[in-house]
Amino acid sequence: MAAEIKKEIQLEIAHVLFTDIVGYSKLPIHQQRAVVERLNEIVRGTDEFQAAETAARLIKIPTGDGITLVFYHSPEEPVECALEISRGLKKHPELQLRMGIHSGPVTGVIDATGKANVAGAGINIAQRVMDCGDARHILLSKHVAEDLEEYPHWQPHLHELGECEVKHGVRVSVVNLYTAELGNPAVPEKLKAARIAAAARRKRAAFRWLSLGVVSLLAVIAVIGFLLFRYRRPLTTVELPVPEKSIAVLPFENRSEDKANAYFADGIQDEILTRLSKIADLKIISRTSTQQYKSAPENLPEIAKQLGVANILEGSVQKAGNQVRVNVHLVNVQTGSQLWAETYDRKLSDIFVIESQIAKGIVESLQAKLTGREEQALAAEPTNNPEAYDAYLRGLAFEARSNYSSEALFKAIDFYGLAVQLDPNFALAWARLSGAHALLYFNRGDATTARRDAAKEALENAQKLQPNSPESLLFVGYYQYWVQRDYELAKTTFEHVSKMLPGNAEVSYALGAVARREGLWDESVAYWERGLALDPRNTALLIEVAWTYAALRQFPTALKLYDRALDIVPNELSLMALKASIYQAEGNLQEAAKLLAQVNAQTNSDVVVRIKLAQLRLERNQTEAIRFVQAREAQLHFASGIDKGMKQGGLALIQRVAGDTASAKAAAEQARNTLEPLSKDQPGNALVAAALAVDYAILDEKSSALNEAQRAITLVPSSKDGLSGPGYEENLALVEMIIGENSRAISTLTRLLQTPYGGWLYNPAPITPELLKLDPIWDPLRADPAFQKLCEEKQP
Repeated sequence: MAAEIKKEIQLEIAHVLFTDIVGYSKLPIHQQRAVVERLNEIVRGTDEFQAAETAARLIKIPTGDGITLVFYHSPEEPVECALEISRGLKKHPELQLRMGIHSGPVTGVIDATGKANVAGAGINIAQRVMDCGDARHILLSKHVAEDLEEYPHWQPHLHELGECEVKHGVRVSVVNLYTAELGNPAVPEKLKAARIAAAARRKRAAFRWLSLGVVSLLAVIAVIGFLLFRYRRPLTTVELPVPEKSIAVLPFENRSEDKANAYFADGIQDEILTRLSKIADLKIISRTSTQQYKSAPENLPEIAKQLGVANILEGSVQKAGNQVRVNVHLVNVQTGSQLWAETYDRKLSDIFVIESQIAKGIVESLQAKLTGREEQALAAEPTNNPEAYDAYLRGLAFEARSNYSSEALFKAIDFYGLAVQLDPNFALAWARLSGAHALLYFNRGDATTARRDAAKEALENAQKLQPNSPESLLFVGYYQYWVQRDYELAKTTFEHVSKMLPGNAEVSYALGAVARREGLWDESVAYWERGLALDPRNTALLIEVAWTYAALRQFPTALKLYDRALDIVPNELSLMALKASIYQAEGNLQEAAKLLAQVNAQTNSDVVVRIKLAQLRLERNQTEAIRFVQAREAQLHFASGIDKGMKQGGLALIQRVAGDTASAKAAAEQARNTLEPLSKDQPGNALVAAALAVDYAILDEKSSALNEAQRAITLVPSSKDGLSGPGYEENLALVEMIIGENSRAISTLTRLLQTPYGGWLYNPAPITPELLKLDPIWDPLRADPAFQKLCEEKQP
């Protein structure tokens, strides 16, 4: 090479786009030539290529299985070019390309033939960045991404991936660039493998420390840290330092004469928290942890200790006609001093000004640092229509009730719909409206095209109005999660939002839920616990963590977490029932019975009733179970849709276990008549398919039963949903047993005993040897030695 060089060009900073055709070497020679020609044609057609070539500021280097372009004007040039190439490739799916971009020093050379060539770190690192990706990825070096972050229009499309190890052990920090249509949002396989390997190394390292028996203080701390990470057993004796810039906003007292205005006071508190949660320099406790406290409590030091904060904001709201008075005061609980207080008497139309000024007063009092973007967020006004805002606050109030019950969600939809009707430019209301529709589609038995389209339309309106707002992006993530069920894409979106809303526990909640669906159990718990740091008394979060440990069959830890939740809301029947389900999974029916003693036919909670009926079945008290269901029969008349079909099918199963075959078939026939029209209307609803499968099995329609059970598994496979997927396999085992395919049922159960998941019959717990041993539902398998062996296995 040295002999070929005639002249060396000076060192310059260049912006390099390195491309590579994936699978090129496996193609026949004639196809290799064709795909390279097609790639050349697409590249030469891009505006950036033509503009740079016209300005004589472009070097094009063929690399055999790709092309390298060297730009000199701006780091945006290779990025714009990559996106345009990606757009052109959509018409040519046979051409799978990956791209890497870096800005760095290059040395230009002219070889003996007069052709331009380049070398240097800029080229090498661009190639290494590209090597981290898969087909359709556009990966940037961290250096390029930081340059692009200066431009607001690039910010929503930059997604940090962390470090990737390439040749010779070199590590490069990479950022994934993609839009809604272009690029590849998936985490590259190389990074996935590295994360798994790193997790394995951490575990091995931790165990090596344990085996060494190191007794120094640092080693003890390391061991405790590992155990906390691995088993997540909450330790209440360790007190961490309280951050000085930490704050809890207690519920605002409603001083309006009309007590129905309580939603307005709650909404003011919620909106102030929303503004504060965007400030990275503050630790904000979420509303779900503070709403249990009354306004103006006397025991502020104790509350601050429970929430782990140094400061508390109290306030009151009085609304009368078009006027509103808001009174607030900020207290440093550690010193007992009042840091700031203010009273605002304004028109209702000035409510956003009030919220903004309160947030600014808190920031100034706590001397928090603000970025320019955070200052803008504090001053934002989501709507200029007071009536639309009032409807939005009413929607928030309904959405927060009863842990997203379907009835509350329908009312929330009505009020969000009214808000956007009054102000079609109200982006935040559109986003919330999309989220409510998406949740109904996901797990409220309404997986209809109409519901999906309503969620999509509302989200599109939010994005048109505020495409880069964290709230719009948050509900983009929920749409990807709940409607598209693209968990990897949703996770990427939520991770991006978490950087924009550092104090928002809801994002950690969402990340934990998505990671759990992906089967990343430890990662899921880590996200839940990050949320608990921001929301320490959020019982919903505690329940989710406990649910996760139940799915992992780590029952002692799950019990402790339910106890933590019960310390916050003592004697809460739903929590007591969930705790009872863990005792059932362990085979401890006596403790479960104590917790379920208050449950009766009038109990208004399907989850609690289901766990009570499981208890009666496990106790082999089928007479009481049938009496219990008959006492609730009147409520069945008020049920509709999938809820009604599931209850009719549940009754059929109870009657079958009790030996009343005729009644069981009659109930299964009713369930089938309810569910079959739903199946036609919602062909993608796995829950309907699974419930129908059991009804067909009870009706001796074996072929239909197996087809529906398998269809449910196909719709939600374990490979794509680690939480619910195996539950549909458990349903298949039940169907196989009912139709007499005992060996197949035992084979399915054997596999499931080694799998973490959310159970079908015993949700949240998966099947366990104790449940198989106790539950009469499995009696048809009991004489089989293979099943007896399963019942005697030690808890995995």
